[in-house]
Amino acid sequence: MTIAGIQFDKIVVDRTDTPKGKMSVKNNILIQDLEKKDFSVGQAKQFMLLYKFEFTAEYEPKIAKIVLNGTVTSIEKEDKIDELVKAWKKDKKLPKEIMTPLLNNILSKSNVEALILAREVGLPPPIQLPRVTVK
Repeated sequence: MTIAGIQFDKIVVDRTDTPKGKMSVKNNILIQDLEKKDFSVGQAKQFMLLYKFEFTAEYEPKIAKIVLNGTVTSIEKEDKIDELVKAWKKDKKLPKEIMTPLLNNILSKSNVEALILAREVGLPPPIQLPRVTVK
């Protein structure tokens, strides 16, 4: 699996209350759909797979929610793409060897974006940041 890019199509930040006291943040990623696309490089026809996803960071108690919808573009061989699309249409599942790098890439990009968005609306970071202790 070669990931060619990740882009966000929709970004929503909804802060409904002022952060105070103890809170937790639940992050989730949902793969919503797959789509096969073709493109040309010179005379050669290539194929790519578009993974539609949704990343959410929910602040509990119900203080805020960050939702990022986007697309991951990966380049695969045509027969592999056809196999993945067929399996997806059948039971909405992907093989572990595809899901692991896919989710890790989505999580990396989405966490950075969510961190910036949280700062902009006055929310605590949606991920645990490293802390230094001096001894």
